[in-house]
Amino acid sequence: MTLNYKTGYKVCDAMTKKPVSVSPETSIEECALKMRDSHVGSLVITKDSKLLGILSDRDIVRRVIAKKLNPKELKAEEVMIKKVITIGPEKDIYDALKKMKDGDVRHLPVMNKKEMVGLLTLKDILKIQPELFELMIEKFELREEARKPIFGGPISEGMCEACGFPSTNLREIEGSFLCTRCASKKL
Repeated sequence: MTLNYKTGYKVCDAMTKKPVSVSPETSIEECALKMRDSHVGSLVITKDSKLLGILSDRDIVRRVIAKKLNPKELKAEEVMIKKVITIGPEKDIYDALKKMKDGDVRHLPVMNKKEMVGLLTLKDILKIQPELFELMIEKFELREEARKPIFGGPISEGMCEACGFPSTNLREIEGSFLCTRCASKKL
């Protein structure tokens, strides 16, 4: 049975209309500084107003820093995600949250036909509808607790260290606090 939830809010109601962007030739060091200075967690990579990819702070940590690569030498196009998950501006916020959860992403470029018209982030969603946080967490939790594998005991509420999504049931696995979905991937 597929449940179809709607919030009544459209993606265009919450999205950032002018996301921070850089060219594909921008160094990762410059990208990190731009993220810091702009107070954002991702950059859209564009050329001639065309979306080429997206680069998040998490991508920099996992693909550059953790591999001890030089951020001064690497370019955005070498690290960015090229197969970008996008959403339309008229879609419901619930659909966006589901895409984020299913795609393990926190940022969705908003596309109207082939033109990028904005960027939607978890932070954008929570700004317009803070009570949506608890509602969505409840909807994404698995219903059959008895069939779930047993990990560690519940630790606390907070952000999953693997996917970055909020969870009301973090569990400690191999020294990291993970949501149920990410914890099940570790086993």
